[in-house]
Amino acid sequence: MSFDLKKYLAKNPLTEDFPKNKWVYLTDEEKEEFAIELFNLIDNAYASIGGHPNYKSPSDVMGAERDSDYMVIDLDDDPEFDAVKVSKKRAAGNKSVAMGHDGTKPAKSAAVNITALLLKQPGHFVEVSGKLKDILIAKGAPIVTDEKVIRNVLKGKEVEFNDDSSYQREIGGKVFTKMLMGTPKV
Repeated sequence: MSFDLKKYLAKNPLTEDFPKNKWVYLTDEEKEEFAIELFNLIDNAYASIGGHPNYKSPSDVMGAERDSDYMVIDLDDDPEFDAVKVSKKRAAGNKSVAMGHDGTKPAKSAAVNITALLLKQPGHFVEVSGKLKDILIAKGAPIVTDEKVIRNVLKGKEVEFNDDSSYQREIGGKVFTKMLMGTPKV
């Protein structure tokens, strides 16, 4: 007998509390309850680049990433979440650490748009690269260019700077080129 997630969610009283078309923060109980769905959304969003380095299985939602804040949105008629935005509290503010979506255009847009909106607010920042960096720049997300601010935000991390305000740093044993965006508190 196979497990039908849609039927489960349709009967789950927790899903009845989630409004449509509105971002909602999940409680620890809800994160645990929906760990598989949250992981699947994140895994889907990062599939084209080999996955998210901190999310290898649903257990990471309540494991290493338990202290993260998970914000979700339901955009359509089914009771499942369509996008997720993940952040962690840091000394410099709220660091965006992941996002996820169900693959639909509205869900992708929702995840990117909430990220761009938050990055314009004081105390929100992200380390970003690739296509998402270009999209966030196009949406007007601020780029942090001050090396002193970047070093302050990334205190304790070994960083090698480039001429364009990007930098290289090791994450999970691999070296990435990143750019700091947003309005961190420093």
